Amino acid sequence: MKTAISPVLESLKPKFGSSFLYKRFDENNLNIVGSYWHYHPELEIVYINRGGGKRQIGSHLSHYRHGDLILIGSNLPHCAFTGKLKEDQRETVIQWSYDAFGKTFFDIPEMRNVKLLFEKALNGVIFQGDDKKIIGAKIEAMAGLNDSEKMLALLDVFCSMAASENYTILNARGFLLETKVEDQQRINLVFNFVKENFSEHITLDDIAHYINMTPSSFCKYFKKITNKTFVQFLTEYRLVHAAKLLHESNMGVSDICYECGFNNYSHFTKKFKAHFSETPLNYRNEMKVALSDATESLN
Repeated sequence: MKTAISPVLESLKPKFGSSFLYKRFDENNLNIVGSYWHYHPELEIVYINRGGGKRQIGSHLSHYRHGDLILIGSNLPHCAFTGKLKEDQRETVIQWSYDAFGKTFFDIPEMRNVKLLFEKALNGVIFQGDDKKIIGAKIEAMAGLNDSEKMLALLDVFCSMAASENYTILNARGFLLETKVEDQQRINLVFNFVKENFSEHITLDDIAHYINMTPSSFCKYFKKITNKTFVQFLTEYRLVHAAKLLHESNMGVSDICYECGFNNYSHFTKKFKAHFSETPLNYRNEMKVALSDATESLN
């Protein structure tokens, strides 16, 4: 069994002359730094122009298919959302502190909706449909702007997000955000342990011992923090990774089952169908059809 990476409070420092960070990643410049579970006081926008991957924000786990646009609030633990990027795939990350524009800037009437948006972001927000594409294009266009223009463009992005009605809140009442720092570090340690070892057999004794708790105390603690049992969380993590492999690899379904830590194929199929409302094979076939349709629309 692998040793899990310790939870990390990421320190973010904008370059001289800028009040926020703007970063672009592609096949030659991967987002390695954020691949572990981490958190930071700064808010964060992540835009992925196309392709699929795993969302891992707080206790929320899911698989996206056609790119992603996510707003992450202060101190909400998460992982990077891409692994390998293909030649036409890009990930853009923007990070800023709440008072980067002034301690009371978002209290003015014109910024009221943006302030409400940032409050929603404490639970994680994803944007969908045309709004995702329109806002995403604005985010990518910022790459060619100078620092002053970037700031004005970022405010425009905030306002566009605040005006959107096409969004989903990921963790509404599903993750206890206002925990003590030591609790946040402890739960992130659990998340990292799962990330590193999900393909192996993990017992409650294993994880409880890892963070120096008794199994019964750990079960109560984990349920309080995440509103899920540890077994639920581990199963969801494995299923979401299976969906990613079905989408991105040519592995056989039975091989994916065992690769993701399931030791019974029928149990895996039953859990996958319950979570995604279709069998693993149908899920893969649907992905192939969607990819074919997207390719034809580009030609």
